[in-house]
Amino acid sequence: MAFNGTWKVDKNENYDKFMEQMGVNVMKRKLAGHDNLKLTIQQDGNKFSVKESSTFRTKDIEFTLGVAFDYTQADGTELNGSWNCEGDKLVGKFTRKDNSKELLTTREIVGGELVQSYSYEGVNAKRFFKKE
Repeated sequence: MAFNGTWKVDKNENYDKFMEQMGVNVMKRKLAGHDNLKLTIQQDGNKFSVKESSTFRTKDIEFTLGVAFDYTQADGTELNGSWNCEGDKLVGKFTRKDNSKELLTTREIVGGELVQSYSYEGVNAKRFFKKE
């Protein structure tokens, strides 16, 4: 339940390089770095409801731990994968539909912040969110 709440992006670490590795063009990368992303997360047992709200879109996502689902990123990249709990972390393993490469994502609470980490083809990035 530690993830419950509304989280607003505060800062990014290596996010532009990560998006470049993902194949996001320079204009979309510049915009994404200032997307004012908010995540509203509600957990009920193994079920999660996440509302992503940014300058560019609002998207509601529902998933159950361990159950694969389809997801489209803001840049249009389509993924399939699932989230699981590993200790106090949410660990997401997703496969891109266009090239079958793996994107790993984790969410964890560190020092009162929600830290979302990404790993794709050897490039790692983080986004840090503060609770509203």
